[in-house]
Amino acid sequence: MSFNRRNFIRSASILATLSIAEMETLNAKEQIKTSGKVIAQDDEAYWQNVRLLFPLTKDWTYLNNGTFGPSPYPVIEATRAGMMDADQAGNYGSYDATPGKIAQFVGANADEIALTHNVTDGINIACWGVPLKKGDEVILTTHEHVGNAYPWMNRQKLHGIVIKKYTPAATAAETLNRIAELINKKTRVIATPHIPCTAGQILPVKEICQLAKDKGLFSLIDGAHGPGMLPLNLHDIGCDTYATCSHKWMLGPKGTGFLYVRKEFQDTLQTFGMGGGSESGKWDLMTDPVTPGNYAQSAHRYFGGTQANGLYTGVNAAIDFIETIGIANIHNRIKYLGKYTQDKLLEFGDKVELITPTEERSRCAVNGFRIKNIEFTKFYDICVENKIRIRSVQENGLNSLRVSTHIYNNKEEIDKLIDLIKKV
Repeated sequence: MSFNRRNFIRSASILATLSIAEMETLNAKEQIKTSGKVIAQDDEAYWQNVRLLFPLTKDWTYLNNGTFGPSPYPVIEATRAGMMDADQAGNYGSYDATPGKIAQFVGANADEIALTHNVTDGINIACWGVPLKKGDEVILTTHEHVGNAYPWMNRQKLHGIVIKKYTPAATAAETLNRIAELINKKTRVIATPHIPCTAGQILPVKEICQLAKDKGLFSLIDGAHGPGMLPLNLHDIGCDTYATCSHKWMLGPKGTGFLYVRKEFQDTLQTFGMGGGSESGKWDLMTDPVTPGNYAQSAHRYFGGTQANGLYTGVNAAIDFIETIGIANIHNRIKYLGKYTQDKLLEFGDKVELITPTEERSRCAVNGFRIKNIEFTKFYDICVENKIRIRSVQENGLNSLRVSTHIYNNKEEIDKLIDLIKKV
């Protein structure tokens, strides 16, 4: 009894030293637990509690999650704890459980997940490892991020492959038709984003991967904006590879990511960057040549060496944070905010051009637009002056603007942007 009393007194003393903001944060951490229940997309009291768990400054309106998502306090705390665990006790390899946790989150197997630093890492592994020869054709979009364009452009320069391009259409069906029209006997790869960074439309990747399979092609997906925004099942999508990161919609530590490589595809996708862990466990520098049997019999063959204990502890915590709320609840909330943004932009009529499709299956959390008679970089500068964070889109001459909202946002913040558009 006296021990419990001491603990109570100690806890009360700690609570007495907390600020009101810290007390609100502790309370919010408890209030967001859903226990699997459905949360209404417009339950502003609930989503305000979610917002309290992010260290976002009140001075800025942050509408640029598509670049990176700010981590909530539980992720930041876990990352620090993971670093301290290594630095205080010398513990090594605490990231070993992360591939399995990621796999469960995205609908894959643990032996199909390679840890990377970002999406670009994963894309390069896939790009350079897929077997291609001079004249082989690869299909990309006209909306590529540099991370899914330059690796293929570099391979074009060095190996003589040919890049073919399509522009995503306003509907998923027409997008699929445009891809199909580019396929010929020289086509070997469809390397497409799940959600292009430019306008944020959701491409029909399951149908694209089925098309690739039917034609005997490789399907390599840039999945930068998938995990954390959409409920995912990579086995159901049917891709050969899916490269993504943890620092956007998953809200994890910056500098973390992963690459899914379908188990049956691993002996086709050649690995080049190797180190400790990417071998089978038995090797001899003096006698053994490297053979397929020497590679790790998993996606661990695609990454090796020391990993950051703290960062991947943070990735684990990010998945826990998402699952505390529920990925379905998250998806519904951000799709609700995305639709609200679209509706507000459409109210401007021909004064604002909405680039992102309005088709139900093709839209979610990101909207691209242009303002008539206002240069896009000029409006971006105006936003910065008014402390609103969005993104200018210069990729491939699109010269547009992008707003991307997550669970920490609300309609009032979107209205600030809309009011600024009205002023200009």
